Amino acid sequence: MRTQGVFVTGTDTGVGKTVVAAGLVHLLAREGLRVVGLKPVASGAKLTAQGLRNEDALALAAESPVRLPYELTNPHCFAPAIAPHLAAAESGRAIGVSALVDWYREATAGCDAAVVEGAGGWRVPLHPEGFLSDLPEQLGLGVILVVGLRLGCLNHARLTFEAIAGAGRCPFVGWIGNRVDPDFAREEETMATLARLLGAYALALVPAMPDPTPARVAACLDRPALRTALHLPS
Repeated sequence: MRTQGVFVTGTDTGVGKTVVAAGLVHLLAREGLRVVGLKPVASGAKLTAQGLRNEDALALAAESPVRLPYELTNPHCFAPAIAPHLAAAESGRAIGVSALVDWYREATAGCDAAVVEGAGGWRVPLHPEGFLSDLPEQLGLGVILVVGLRLGCLNHARLTFEAIAGAGRCPFVGWIGNRVDPDFAREEETMATLARLLGAYALALVPAMPDPTPARVAACLDRPALRTALHLPS
């Protein structure tokens, strides 16, 4: 059985990838799928009695009906909240794409679906070479782009889309708007421009929330366009 995988990337860091990814895991689990949420690389972690733990990876694991050891959910975890390739270099650890591919296959064995959250944007470097985007490109995962609705998002969204489409190795599933700036002006016009730049209307729009729990976000994501894109029953 082949696992249906989707890779969640963003226009930048801090645009709500984890909020959307955890919501997706919640939605797929609610459909009865054996889904797992994964975070291959994370920087910015706290030292616990069990070792380093990243809150984004823990959020994904909490929504996953498939329970994995933390080291399978998040194989590369670093304490400093800096670019992952710098954190890896400082710790003397290499992050190889072939090893990440092997990890993905082990982590998703027996699963129906996997939601893989990236780190930062699409072309985040790895140490000593390559990009995190090499992982979904090697596996042919579908990509969902989270667009943080704030000033500058049009440029970031289009450039990310061009990088994904230009490589031609990952299907572009679509994009999700996230209201990261509640005071952002001209949202309606920006959403229309994004639809033109990205070739499709948004799969969903996540409003600003004081408490964006996975269940509440899943309710916002549960839209016909997203169901169609993920091949879920309507």
